Amino acid sequence: FIPYLLLIIYLLISELYLKRENPPANWAYTMLSQFYVALPYALLNVLAFQYDYAANSVDYNPVIPLSIFIFIWLNDTGAYCVGSLIGKHKLFKRISPRKSWEGAIGGGALAIASSFVFAHFFPVLSIIQWVGLALTVVVFGTWGDLTESLLKRQLGVKDSGNILPGHGGMLDRFDSALLAIPAAVIY
Repeated sequence: FIPYLLLIIYLLISELYLKRENPPANWAYTMLSQFYVALPYALLNVLAFQYDYAANSVDYNPVIPLSIFIFIWLNDTGAYCVGSLIGKHKLFKRISPRKSWEGAIGGGALAIASSFVFAHFFPVLSIIQWVGLALTVVVFGTWGDLTESLLKRQLGVKDSGNILPGHGGMLDRFDSALLAIPAAVIY
């Protein structure tokens, strides 16, 4: 945590020496990027590490954090397949014109169906809790994807990087998780 705080302090102080036109806006972008990207992934620790009061120990279980990504990827895959085949009604035409309600429902159905598999093989949550987690991840993951699309449109950027060519950039691969992880922690 201390190295992270030092990084934030460095980023803020460096603005004094960079002589850019609008330091407060740069600070705002710096802090937004920290909260928008770093915080959700730091919250994965809350899901993976659980304190066992009876044994006075900390247990590590990667199943729930991994399930979030699996739900997201199944939702994205199902939404793409179903939306490509039968998608007619636009979800948010202004923000992401290729996404459809049919695709969103198809992707959500696939992710929720997978929650039954998780409930069978990983009884760390009840079946109702697994379904609720999948539903939470689907809804907030879709909002995360749309939020990132809105951000890119506002900034006039097509791709959020070129690390993963053909996939819109690294942020496009993980944008759903940026809202889904905090929502899963709250759930």
